[in-house]
Amino acid sequence: MKNYTVKPYTAEDYVLWNAFVSTANNATFLFHRDFMEYHKDRFLDYSLLIFEEDTLKCIIPANRVEDTLFSHQGLTYGGFVFDAKIKLGEVIAIAKAVLAFLNQKGIKRLQLKLIPSIYNSFFAEAIEYVLFLTQAQLIRRDCLSVIDLTKPYTITRTRKESIRRGEKQQLVIKEELEFDLFWNDILIPNLDHKHQAKPVHTAEEITKLQQKFPKNIRHFNVYHQEKIVAGSTIFITDTVAHPQYISGNPQKNALGSLDYLYHYLIADVFKDQNFFDFGPSHEDNGKKINEGILFWKESFGAKTTVQDSYQLSTANYSLLENVLI
Repeated sequence: MKNYTVKPYTAEDYVLWNAFVSTANNATFLFHRDFMEYHKDRFLDYSLLIFEEDTLKCIIPANRVEDTLFSHQGLTYGGFVFDAKIKLGEVIAIAKAVLAFLNQKGIKRLQLKLIPSIYNSFFAEAIEYVLFLTQAQLIRRDCLSVIDLTKPYTITRTRKESIRRGEKQQLVIKEELEFDLFWNDILIPNLDHKHQAKPVHTAEEITKLQQKFPKNIRHFNVYHQEKIVAGSTIFITDTVAHPQYISGNPQKNALGSLDYLYHYLIADVFKDQNFFDFGPSHEDNGKKINEGILFWKESFGAKTTVQDSYQLSTANYSLLENVLI
């Protein structure tokens, strides 16, 4: 079995890290250091690089909280990000090296929020076999509502009626580079009213991120009689378009504003993507599903795929010995 060296990320690794992300088997722009570090003051970064001699084979975007390492809590997904030519035996050996390293550093647990398969360029599920071998526990499973844009999908009659309502109201959709109007007039008031919460990103943060990743972050507002009534911020990867934020004013049902916007995004703007990922509809840490939100997503033709989160003991690195016989 090959020998691997595990190294915590430092600023000196910036170029190497980002170059790896650009060619990895299962990476997206969320793993670029410019994206990860917009909120570096909120997390103790403990990202890892794994080398075979001088060749970088794997990275792990991560943060540490006491004796637990998390695949980065500031990201929607994460875990082991591999070289495009990685083989199963190498994955097992790399995982063993990482777990042994963490155990030696006093980190007792590793939590991984896996990358949904729709985001991978190629099959990239070898780490799930490793999780089986190391007796990892499934601690959460999110149901993602996804439209497969490579296949026919059906929009319900109710949704079509709402889209026509938007047409009759002469709604106007504009792609915008400014986020303040949507954030201040629509998103922040809605999140505060419904959930007593704030957006993960401030308007200033999302603006800076969009400037760094203009092809990956796009924003659309909906106007009625020149007044903003709805909007959505979309994160785009090689295979997936995902609405990171979506919100409308109290007249969204009467106007059909969100349905009109999403029909435009799905059927026109992002029709050449493989998938349109509405994301989960969960509450109560994933144990309850908001039936109304789920119904709305499925009425556009979305089906369910899952995103799993696991926890394992780093001491279980020994279980990866003598696997290949």
